[in-house]
Amino acid sequence: MKRPRVCAVIVDNNPQALREVEPFVDLLEVRIDLIGNGWQQLVKQLRKPWIACNRSASEGGNWKKSEVERIEELINASELGADIVDIELGTVNLGKTIELIKKRAKCLLSFHELEMTPPLESLKEIVQRQLDAGADICKVVTTAQRLGDNLTALQLISEFPETRVVSFAMGPLGFMSRVLCPLVGGDFVYASIEKGKESASGQITAGELRKLYGMVIE
Repeated sequence: MKRPRVCAVIVDNNPQALREVEPFVDLLEVRIDLIGNGWQQLVKQLRKPWIACNRSASEGGNWKKSEVERIEELINASELGADIVDIELGTVNLGKTIELIKKRAKCLLSFHELEMTPPLESLKEIVQRQLDAGADICKVVTTAQRLGDNLTALQLISEFPETRVVSFAMGPLGFMSRVLCPLVGGDFVYASIEKGKESASGQITAGELRKLYGMVIE
């Protein structure tokens, strides 16, 4: 079995915690909306590939300025060396934004359902829309209201075997889908750098994930 790829999410400017986790992860996500001022200096210190994310409030993020400024920060991130830029499928002027991002970075198109997990057919349509828009990686995140939602989120990955997909359900009931995502073909799994620094409900630490995967694979 292929070693699962882990992406640690940076939510604040804490160089020491970052240094401790970096050797154990494959890539990093820089949450511009959570870090705030200073993220530009932080990314200069990164030694692993990184994803730029500036999550809109409507999809669970903390960005408080205008939409134009939000996109400007993401374009700036691509110029500062981001390997991947996360942009929401519902972004206004999506085509133009993707065009600008793809000049320097890969484009991860994301979709977040903060209340529930839609049926599999609806999720498949979302991935198809992401691909049609030009996604290099498709990310679909739902919210688990029951254990069966884990299976729906994971089934989505198997529906697109030739596509880089990240799919899981948030919340305590979605724990299983987070852990299993890269084991069933998902591109990677998100993890927090330390306890209390989670960027989403149900997220576990990179260290805990590595221990879990070590028991399964080694």
